[in-house]
Amino acid sequence: MPAGYPPGPRYPRALATLGWALRPASFMERCRDRYGDTFTLKIAQEGTWVFLSDPEDVKQVFTGDPRLLHAGAANVVLLPLLGPNSVLLLDEGPHMAQRKLMLPPFHGDRMRGYREVMAAVTERQLDSWPLGEPFELWPHMQAVTLEVIMRTVFGVREGERLERLRRALRELLEWTSDRRRLVFIGLAGPERALRMTAFAKVRRHADELLYDEIRERRAVPDLAERDDVLSMLVQATHEDGRPMGDEELRDELMTLLVAGHETTATALAWAIERLVRHPEKLERLGSGDDDYVDAVVKETLRLRPILPVVLRRLAGPMEIGGRVLPEGAIAAPCIYLVHRRTDVYPEPERFRPERFLEQPAGTYTWIPFGGGVRRCLGASFALFEMKVVLETIASRLWLRPARPEPEPISRRAITLTPGRGSRVVASAAGGAPRRDGLEWREASPVS
Repeated sequence: MPAGYPPGPRYPRALATLGWALRPASFMERCRDRYGDTFTLKIAQEGTWVFLSDPEDVKQVFTGDPRLLHAGAANVVLLPLLGPNSVLLLDEGPHMAQRKLMLPPFHGDRMRGYREVMAAVTERQLDSWPLGEPFELWPHMQAVTLEVIMRTVFGVREGERLERLRRALRELLEWTSDRRRLVFIGLAGPERALRMTAFAKVRRHADELLYDEIRERRAVPDLAERDDVLSMLVQATHEDGRPMGDEELRDELMTLLVAGHETTATALAWAIERLVRHPEKLERLGSGDDDYVDAVVKETLRLRPILPVVLRRLAGPMEIGGRVLPEGAIAAPCIYLVHRRTDVYPEPERFRPERFLEQPAGTYTWIPFGGGVRRCLGASFALFEMKVVLETIASRLWLRPARPEPEPISRRAITLTPGRGSRVVASAAGGAPRRDGLEWREASPVS
């Protein structure tokens, strides 16, 4: 059995990192075409990644021993933003302990109770959308998902308190999403990023407001009656009876914000970007068929996954896919490439939600939320929110693309976003023709 790294591009680390950071989709596709399902990529400050796109290899990673496969160690680039107590940055026992504390707020019945909040937030946002002129949808989706987070996770309602927290969190996310800063952090490493004066300033402002919110919440007399996530986490205790500390709560709140705001907003923007170029599917979305709405969400996340890879750092040598990888290697099940396998998804570049009505999503072939014991805690919440928001939009407005050609895949921080912000033109539902005119047709057979 061969040992060591599989073949891959021989670029210097800095050059490979720039290609990965600036043109991730085409970069991954070129590597797959040249090297096959498994290839090596050297990333600055983050070691050597082994990309995996064979479902059997993905299964091996997701079902492997968590003592050997460390996701927290592989996610260290998120340290400056999330903090060391984040469930995303922990491994083995500490990860499982923290995960148990985080699971109850995302129980299905409790989550479904948020439907009214999600629909109301979307309705209010729709009232601000311009009609009859092109605009970028993505920032509006950001506004929706941030407001949902404010209400369901933080439990903050109206007033200056909400606005101050919203502004501070948005400023911090904007700072860390800038492409130039991302490249710098990638080349310099997260520890150096933590010492950057400009970053420290925006993080400190957000942290002050978060800690104020935590202290206020601990003191409210009706804590046990509240149904927001922060209130539940404040009451949660470790196995030894200890409550979560303020720093723990801060880091997990920031994790929920990042995982549940930016990613869901981007997924919604991609869903609309795809739907407006397939008007018959957009029309069907508004028919009230819940199974079809679910299929639209799944197909969006298949064709336009928000994260391109999930990462596991090996704590010792491990055989994956017939090759023994060395300790310290990073196994990287590649969401983007798995979702484009022709043997699993015929015509993989086509947007065809019907495929998920014909066959359910596979555990190791549909992996937008990762898998195994590290599967995203908020996956059900995100899927539910996407369905509620899309149904609400379809019931109120008709949308068409501002330009007929598909939007390119661009990078924003660690996510893959619509290159033009999902530009659309809105009109009242039923108030515009739905299939006449060139702008309604698909730009190409694989769009």
